Amino acid sequence: MENSTQVKLFYLFGLQETFNNKSVYFILSLITYLLIITVNLTLIITIIQEKGLHEPMYIFLCSLCVNGLYGTAGFYPKFLLDLQSDVQVISYGGCFTQAYVIYTSVVCEISTLTVMSYDRYVAICKPLLYHTIVTSLTVRKLLLFSWCYPLFAGLIALSLTVRLPLCGSRIDKMFCDNPSISKHACLPITINQIWNKCLVVLHVLQVLFIAFSYCQIVRTCVKSSKGRFKFTQTCVPHLLTIVIFITVTLFDILQGWNSNVNVSLNMRNAMAIQFLVIPPVLNPIIYGLNLQQIRRAVFRKFNTYKIFDIRSQR
Repeated sequence: MENSTQVKLFYLFGLQETFNNKSVYFILSLITYLLIITVNLTLIITIIQEKGLHEPMYIFLCSLCVNGLYGTAGFYPKFLLDLQSDVQVISYGGCFTQAYVIYTSVVCEISTLTVMSYDRYVAICKPLLYHTIVTSLTVRKLLLFSWCYPLFAGLIALSLTVRLPLCGSRIDKMFCDNPSISKHACLPITINQIWNKCLVVLHVLQVLFIAFSYCQIVRTCVKSSKGRFKFTQTCVPHLLTIVIFITVTLFDILQGWNSNVNVSLNMRNAMAIQFLVIPPVLNPIIYGLNLQQIRRAVFRKFNTYKIFDIRSQR
């Protein structure tokens, strides 16, 4: 406590090895962020406007896209500003806000993927009971779980971190997160570590539930050629994205809480932002545009706008 200071600014040192190529990174990051906004908004608007898409699977997909926009909004605007600055700093409140947004977005992603795997399990393994089990009330409860649980868990994690007096302000990443802030605590962070381990256990349970759901789906689908085609079209891309997301997220969590891991700064940066790049871009494409109903609705909408523009020009 004697060495604690009143931290007003945090210094981000994650970009130290990119000073010579900041303009290139800025252009690539801007293109990526604009792509994320475009594909996710396109899918969200399409699902909202098309009454034929007001089904549980598409509603959960819409929620996943909203979370993609939410999480990336906590990273890309500040990151793009940092690429144009000589010194990367962030205010005390801004750092905790960014940590909260990114943290809750990651947890919400896992929760939504869990909900989607349950929906696919019921739809494929119990098709005759699907509308009896997955009612409108059930959909609302699942959506409430996928959003309220992450927001509540993030609030607790944030509260546990805010209470700590800090003895430093250096963040060795491109963005703020709870482990990076907690490393500068002047007091033991035992409670924070216990809470983090509890959340990891909950996440592992969700991953096991996803794995169980897809094991049951595979057992059902392999019995017929139609089932195998349906699994390949809707579930294989889903599983691939889940594996990538879980791998990079667990790497970032373990690296964040274990300072003994010897990994280069570039590698840490590359792994740390994977869940802020891959899921927001691929989710709308894999889960949305790959589905025939959504693809038709999107193309129909663009064709309508095109015809409207031609008529207005005439």
